[in-house]
Amino acid sequence: MEAPQKTGRIMRISGPVVEAEGLLGTSMYEVCRVGKEELIGEIIRLVGDVATIQVYEETAGLEPGEIVTPTGNPLSVELGPGLIGQIFDGIQRPLPGLVIQTGDFIKRGVVIPPLDHSKRWDFVPKVKVGDTIGPGDIIGEVDESSLVLHKILVPPLAPSGKVTHIVDKGEYVVDEDICRYTANGEEKALQMYHIWPVRTPRPIAQKLPSNVPLVTGQRILDTFIPIAKGGTGAIPGAFGTGKTVMQHQLAKWSDATVVVYVGCGERGNEMAEVLLEFPELEDPRSGEPLMNRTVLIANTSNMPVAAREASVYTGITLAEYYRDQGYDVAMMADSTSRWAEALREVSGRLEEMPGEEGYPAYLGSKIAEFYERCGRIQTLGVDNRSGSITAIGAVSPPGGDFSEPVTQNTLRVVKVFYALSKDLASRRHFPAIDWLTSYSLYMEDLREWFDENVDPEFNNLRGEAMIILQKEKELQEIVQLVGPDALPESERIILEAARMLREDYLAQNSYSDDSFCPFTKSYQMLKTIIMCYHKMQKLQEQDVMVRDLAGHPLFEKVSRMKWYSGDELEKRLIDIEKEVQELSPESLSTKI
Repeated sequence: MEAPQKTGRIMRISGPVVEAEGLLGTSMYEVCRVGKEELIGEIIRLVGDVATIQVYEETAGLEPGEIVTPTGNPLSVELGPGLIGQIFDGIQRPLPGLVIQTGDFIKRGVVIPPLDHSKRWDFVPKVKVGDTIGPGDIIGEVDESSLVLHKILVPPLAPSGKVTHIVDKGEYVVDEDICRYTANGEEKALQMYHIWPVRTPRPIAQKLPSNVPLVTGQRILDTFIPIAKGGTGAIPGAFGTGKTVMQHQLAKWSDATVVVYVGCGERGNEMAEVLLEFPELEDPRSGEPLMNRTVLIANTSNMPVAAREASVYTGITLAEYYRDQGYDVAMMADSTSRWAEALREVSGRLEEMPGEEGYPAYLGSKIAEFYERCGRIQTLGVDNRSGSITAIGAVSPPGGDFSEPVTQNTLRVVKVFYALSKDLASRRHFPAIDWLTSYSLYMEDLREWFDENVDPEFNNLRGEAMIILQKEKELQEIVQLVGPDALPESERIILEAARMLREDYLAQNSYSDDSFCPFTKSYQMLKTIIMCYHKMQKLQEQDVMVRDLAGHPLFEKVSRMKWYSGDELEKRLIDIEKEVQELSPESLSTKI
């Protein structure tokens, strides 16, 4: 067999796609350095000695005949202390480091280590000489941030063996040998970091049921459309309906230990808002800066299109790494439509047979491949850790058309659907999530958790509230024709209860003190509104008209519940309950 050549030469350039000859012996998805500036690319097709390379940087100025050098490695990321609080581009280049090296405008072909190899970390060993270690075992710990204790793991594919040397507690850099052990008669060395290819899922011990909710602090999600830890969800919506703000809310307030936020092809100003806002935010549970548990991956719409695909895989690999440490990870992908558009562009340049609306025929399998890497799992290692990745992807269907291929292929694999409504957004109701169109397939799996951790009554209250909102939808058609005065009193009470649910419970201003709502407060608010609804029904049976209730101070107090918390909320709720019990036809007849 002919020996592989170490370099090839460019034959053809088509946008981010480059064809090079003389690359016999290279592998699919192998990283190459392309041209004089050594741009970063990845082989996506091989025919004989001709390789088609997807370049992750701007290809303007490349010329046929320039040299292509394969590296022998797939596109990989460095996994170790120093990821938390960092801002990377789609191929894990730290943007703050790039700014220092190249200035505000990033030059092409620049490569700097994703982790700071000069920073010293306080390492605490967790094994001793003579211990047996294997894939996934913890050999030490590092305080990566005030919120994340970084666990140094034996890499998943490393062989098992006995420890022959472990360093003492102290400060070390990430590429220093901290542990040596013998496996199969050979001595192996371990550092605080290791490298993992982004397209390869990290192995696990077993999958676990997704029966614990991801608490988001958003009442409409926690109550009506809950997502489990390890679950998958999608937020499709037209322009201006609040997809990005919704993902910001989930990233800020969800009770995951680590958040990985991937801005995939988003507008630069939106990504800049994230980069400026997150460092200033305070984690509601710890009081620490939110960046102390967050990793940001920024790939804006003006960056090379091919890097969008890489950014999604980079994000899920970082999420898997923290999952393997036993943490619950929330990953936000904003938006997967931009990723799909990148697939379509590269597929077109490869002259592949197009599928629906020009997307490649393998679009569905690519989306499924991504979401299948989520889940709640038992990790490798002897200590039976459990971790999870919850992925929520925004989808931007053109014109808000949910029948387009990206939305439909996403809905086939995710189990939670947050349908954003342009009508609600135009009425300034936010979050603009349509509670009747949206759904969660985790409802039954989470029922037991709600009974044990919130209240056994919570599931019944939620069901009754949903019935009220469904009936309101049916009555709205009649109201639009003949007006509300034509309805019987029992149905007008339903409209009033639905109004309270919509305005006082489901609406939540993300730029106010009501931005985050604990589960206990959500339950108390819902219970109070349903209690008011039942009281109105009893009063109606005593011939009290809805108009007699209009303007009663009680309803203003209910609408203000969302602005109180702690002891103040408890006091207000007691007052409201007492006032509801005292409501009677006689008290209403004397109301001024």
